[in-house]
Amino acid sequence: MPHHKKTTVVIGAAALSLLTLLGCRQVDASDNTVAASDADLARFYQQKPAFKPCDPKLPPGVPAVKAECAKLKVPLDYNDAEGRQVEIPLLRVSARGQDPIGSLVLNPGGPGFPGTDHAALTAVVWGKSLITERFDLVGFDPRGVGASKPALDCFTDAERDRDAKLYSIPAGLDDWNRQETRRLAEQCGKRSGGTEVLEHVGTRDAARDMDVLRQALGDDRLSYAGSSYGTRLGAVYAEMFPKKVRALVLDAALDPTAGTRERRIQQATGLQASFERLAAACAAQQDCPLGTDPERATEEFQKLVRPLIDKPAQTSDGRDLTFSGAVEGVETAMYSEASWPTAIKGITELSSGKGDTLQKLRDDFHGRTPDGTYSSSSEANLAINCMDEERHTPAQETALARAWYKAAPYSDHGRPVKKVRDGCEQWPAEPTLGFPHATDIKGLPDTLTVSVTGDPVTPHEGSINTAKALGGSLLTVEGEQHGALLAGNVCVNDAVASYLVDLEPPADGARCKL
Repeated sequence: MPHHKKTTVVIGAAALSLLTLLGCRQVDASDNTVAASDADLARFYQQKPAFKPCDPKLPPGVPAVKAECAKLKVPLDYNDAEGRQVEIPLLRVSARGQDPIGSLVLNPGGPGFPGTDHAALTAVVWGKSLITERFDLVGFDPRGVGASKPALDCFTDAERDRDAKLYSIPAGLDDWNRQETRRLAEQCGKRSGGTEVLEHVGTRDAARDMDVLRQALGDDRLSYAGSSYGTRLGAVYAEMFPKKVRALVLDAALDPTAGTRERRIQQATGLQASFERLAAACAAQQDCPLGTDPERATEEFQKLVRPLIDKPAQTSDGRDLTFSGAVEGVETAMYSEASWPTAIKGITELSSGKGDTLQKLRDDFHGRTPDGTYSSSSEANLAINCMDEERHTPAQETALARAWYKAAPYSDHGRPVKKVRDGCEQWPAEPTLGFPHATDIKGLPDTLTVSVTGDPVTPHEGSINTAKALGGSLLTVEGEQHGALLAGNVCVNDAVASYLVDLEPPADGARCKL
């Protein structure tokens, strides 16, 4: 099952594809939150990060950015402030102007994507915007993610190359058994620094880290912009610390009112709709590998990818493109209309038994570099979701898998779905997020949700529900991609800048077009 990738970034003409006790209790954060009454936590809130010049890692061809880096310490367990600590990397690009408002904290999504280099790339994309003039852009790698310590990790690179199972879907091909879900939890714990780490990587812990960061940056109230999963982090922060919010921009929102099953079916429906729009664009071209009738595109796609179950396609580097790899490759391209031609090229190659293009897309999805090294983002995605999402029984997970294939038949391998297990079923702790969340928040200022009408991964409906749940404003963006915050669109940029700088949201019913 695809996670929520980073939104598509456009620089010039180039598109860069960047996917307990706390429970749901609202925390009154009027005076430095819990730090005001807890001396142990106060020492974390009183940190002054020592920023020093650093060189962010940016894609080839992207201009260099003057940045500073530092580290933040937070408790692994907020109920045990004297116990283990987590080290969180920070990256800051200082405001261009002489009258900065404060810091704008950023999160690119996932869950599992690091935010440090994302802040540097955002500074490039927003260029001469009022936002970069008036705000320091600050990115951080959330606990367990990227260069944070300890970092989440479950598999070796060799295991990842062999399609190590990270999601229950596709189901019916290589489903986990009970022993394997136990081994998964044990292996993730062993490679991530222990079982205790797995228990404290949920969004509620990350939101508390973000409040420590807010105070450490010297801001009385938080200004924040998050995309995809980053909208969940922002919404949960708003629920827990409503009086510490200055401004929240939530781009491509995860619906806080929908439980795990409902939201994943929404996602499957959105992906199928995106596949069909891709197929319609393909049908208008000569030699479309999915045929000239978009109504038959799903069937034609299945004819090409289902044989990969028994006989993977060859790639020039000697690796095999499997069924799941091919589907993931196409899904990666569906995150942005600009990538549709690459997917069509890859599907065309399959007819001659070649898998290079779709394998490259699949590798991009999983953060695999040419030397065979994998990003740990997908493993972090698994672990964080284990502490966020509703824990399913085999019966519930099996029903979800069948419903997924019904809603997204392009991804259906055609084999029987018998007994599917939730990979988190033997995780060492119960989820802490709770559904619904971030509703009926008292004392929250206006927020801005940005939503693309043809978003394949976080459907427009979810963003509408998010804006309503937060009692905030909504900017609707007509287009075909996941997220719009970094799309290089003047209409979107102006609306977001007016909100962040002047706290002036767009008018009711405001729309932009990509």
